[in-house]
Amino acid sequence: MPPHGDILMKMTPFRLTAVLALLVSPAISAAADYPEHPISMIVPFAAGGPTDVVARSLANEMGKVLKQTVVVENKTGAGGTLAAGYVASSKPDGYTIFLHHTGMATAPALYSKLRYDPLKSFEYIGEVVDVPMTLMARSDLPPNTFKEFVDYAKANGDKINLANAGPGAVSQLCGSLLQQAMGVKFTTVPFQGTGPAMTALMGKQVDVLCDQTTQTLPHIAAGDLKFYGVTTPERLKQLPDAPTLDEQGLKGFDVKVWHGLYAAKGTSPEAIGKLNEALKVALKAPAFVDRMEKLGAQIVSEDRQTPESLQKWLQAEVAKWGPVLKAENISVN
Repeated sequence: MPPHGDILMKMTPFRLTAVLALLVSPAISAAADYPEHPISMIVPFAAGGPTDVVARSLANEMGKVLKQTVVVENKTGAGGTLAAGYVASSKPDGYTIFLHHTGMATAPALYSKLRYDPLKSFEYIGEVVDVPMTLMARSDLPPNTFKEFVDYAKANGDKINLANAGPGAVSQLCGSLLQQAMGVKFTTVPFQGTGPAMTALMGKQVDVLCDQTTQTLPHIAAGDLKFYGVTTPERLKQLPDAPTLDEQGLKGFDVKVWHGLYAAKGTSPEAIGKLNEALKVALKAPAFVDRMEKLGAQIVSEDRQTPESLQKWLQAEVAKWGPVLKAENISVN
């Protein structure tokens, strides 16, 4: 039997065009039809936590654009690395996407053994929102202001229980930097997500928590927790009268959470393109904009909503946080 190339060379232009169309049409059809069934959006933290809140609002709006349901699935554990490993090893067909925050960049420095490489195991869809953090305390903790809290912390030290969302979480990073800046050492209490950590704070089982505005603004408005300040240098639009920690003496203190959307490495450019377009439309949806506004989340500018921008940002964040974490001797294994 002659080689396939010889057969094609002997065909008339019309027959050659027809055969080539048959060969490539399945791929074209698959790209045109995507998505044909629901998409899973994996969230690496507990339901009810700040990243979960962003995910559910985003999934709802992206589903409208894609004309398919986007189902949020919470896969918790190990500071988000279990979920990241799950997505990295998933079928690269565009039906499993991943919303993660700053923890994507800190994982290489925190974990000596990862099932994935944050920079090489994923396709990039785009950045989503930035979320400032706030320093909160249980309602009956004696200090009423941050200045009073600093004095109280220096006098009580490790008697203060500082909650976080588990190893590698941004709340842990924020708490570690806070202790360093204040020159104190608290007793840290890890939870599986900031949702459970906030529940413990509300129940007065822990004393302090550094958490995202997506979860804390309702409590600040209700006054059922004590609020000591914002962790970004700029005041929040939603809390114009609330001073930042930088203003209150922790000069240069700046911690916020950024979120990106990913898919498994090898996901087709066509699927990534459709997902990116759905992301861009979702970020402009009035319901999403209103929801983020109320939560204190800041939607990223259009130039950051691209795969290329997210890739460059992640590379820069890995390079930024790696030396910081190593210098602080912060690691998980």
